[in-house]
Amino acid sequence: MATLGDVAAKAHVSKMTVSRVINHPEKVTKELRDLVYAAMSELNYQPNFAAKALANNRTQIVKLFILERMDTVEPYYMNLLAGLADALDEKNYALQLITKNSLDVGNCDGYVVTGMRNKDYGWLETVEKPIVLYGENQMGLDYVDTDNILGTRTSTNYAFACGYTTVVFVGINLPDSFAESREKGYTLAMAAHHAPPKVFQMDNRSHISDQVITKHFAEFPQNTCFVCASDRLAIGVERAVQHQGGQIPDDYGVIGFDGVFLDRIGSPQLTTIRQPVQKMGYETGRMVLHKIEENGAPQGHEVFVPTLVPRGTTRPPQEGQPK
Repeated sequence: MATLGDVAAKAHVSKMTVSRVINHPEKVTKELRDLVYAAMSELNYQPNFAAKALANNRTQIVKLFILERMDTVEPYYMNLLAGLADALDEKNYALQLITKNSLDVGNCDGYVVTGMRNKDYGWLETVEKPIVLYGENQMGLDYVDTDNILGTRTSTNYAFACGYTTVVFVGINLPDSFAESREKGYTLAMAAHHAPPKVFQMDNRSHISDQVITKHFAEFPQNTCFVCASDRLAIGVERAVQHQGGQIPDDYGVIGFDGVFLDRIGSPQLTTIRQPVQKMGYETGRMVLHKIEENGAPQGHEVFVPTLVPRGTTRPPQEGQPK
């Protein structure tokens, strides 16, 4: 089997240079990387990442700790996992999914934590490994998320641009940053349009939003648009409006938030605010690996811009309406 020294001799560089290309390719020139990679390919050299991990006192494992109920977010997390796994794979890291009961089983080099609620932050003080949160927070912790305020401001403004005169917010009843930010984006947009806000909060379940909108349907005049904090809630709203005889999108509009699978299962399909979840997962993986390499140094945060995806649950924008 070829050795590191064989690759160095073939590429006419030092063993230290080969090691740097393998372990820190971003720190060498493209020409040098290509030269070493060509020698590795010709010699069929496979770096011993297990030995590298042992030498560096590393496990080459990142644990993903999901704190929210999977039955309310499962399509979303498949996209997150794909992006996260891509980033870790580039650095030969394994991804381990853990629960509260398996938190302390086995060692790792760092954590990605998602679904963090305000009551969970005390746990972070007990963890010595680098942590990156998937989801905004007000604790000054490193995180990756969507610009949630911008998302619901965009959907609320779009509702008015489509000519709806009443805009209702259907939110998630969690005292957490992302839920609060999504409601804040709505209230900011309503203030800009000099319109009174009307907010309903509930569990993030379609059958709950169906029940709530059905119960209060008499309060919603025709030409109302429902801006929802998730596609799951929006699916229930759409179902309730249709069961009450409302015409979508002519009499009532519905706008979701997430844009991951559920926005396409309704009839008509949902207008929604789409998050680039796979890209966000990739950035989360990249951030936690940088934090590991930098011995836990703060990484800050990365916020992605969501995009509006117009579909059949809203009318087209009307000429002359402000956007």
